[in-house]
Amino acid sequence: MYAEERQQVILERARTEGRVDVAALAEEFAVTTETVRRDLTVLERHGVLRRVHGGAIPVERLGFEPAVAARETVMTDEKRRIAKAALAELPSEGSILLDAGTTTAQLAEIIPAEAELTVVTHSVNIALSLASRPNLTVMLVGGRLRWRTLASVDAWALQALRETYVEVAFMATNGLSVERGLTTPDLAEAMVKQAAIASARRTVLLADHTKVGSDNFARFAELSDVDTLITDTGIDAAVAEEVAGAGPTVLTV
Repeated sequence: MYAEERQQVILERARTEGRVDVAALAEEFAVTTETVRRDLTVLERHGVLRRVHGGAIPVERLGFEPAVAARETVMTDEKRRIAKAALAELPSEGSILLDAGTTTAQLAEIIPAEAELTVVTHSVNIALSLASRPNLTVMLVGGRLRWRTLASVDAWALQALRETYVEVAFMATNGLSVERGLTTPDLAEAMVKQAAIASARRTVLLADHTKVGSDNFARFAELSDVDTLITDTGIDAAVAEEVAGAGPTVLTV
């Protein structure tokens, strides 16, 4: 197993179990504890784990929120598959909303060149990626810019979204669970996400399986507010069934 593959497994294990132990990982991978510690250091530098005595904890469990650059390097293959599947949810015409997030950014990159849509987004990086597309009308929602997510928040953003109506909102989330619904670490961003969902006729949630079972500080929606969840095949089948029972159609890719 290459170091990058091992680090991906370590990250997924930490998110699933809440923490990882150096000695246990060394035994499982048949490597030295120093090798595991180097892996944990790499993951901490990427902003996805926080080292603690004897192991590490995912930043989501500690209330930290990784920046966009850190999240772009995690679950990339799964995010591409999810984004590709989301193309089937695009309307033939009209307007859509793209929430701030790395999977929604993947979707923005692959919107067909011939698509003639109005795209509303409060994500600066998504707006920039679409700015040169002549067939798209890009509406950038203003407000205070959060550097961690490159998303506009607060009153200006909320006011714009209250006056907006779109066919489909493609949403991102930091966590989702049957008990707590959709959650994110920041209250201001949660309010914008809530307004984004309210502005749409349909809501499609794009979330890889590591988000499932993770609860963050601020809730912005119930699962019943979501029409379709597109996730990857790493999701536990029983959990996927529970999620579907709470409202959304669950598609795994």
